[in-house]
Amino acid sequence: MTKLEVKGDWNITKGKLKQKWAKLTDSDLEYAEGKQDELIGRIQKRTGEAREAVEKAVKESCSSCGCK
Repeated sequence: MTKLEVKGDWNITKGKLKQKWAKLTDSDLEYAEGKQDELIGRIQKRTGEAREAVEKAVKESCSSCGCK
């Protein structure tokens, strides 16, 4: 999978997460390799959801588009 394909998949995932939590912004959903905990923390802080709920939502959104 090329870098461009991964970026496209992440854009799909971001859209799904924004549909679930309208409060999220693009900066909340900036993703960098190896920074998954930071991403989860930003989403959790913005939405007030439990960590487990955020992790589940990200995982479900990613699995439907094929990104990791």
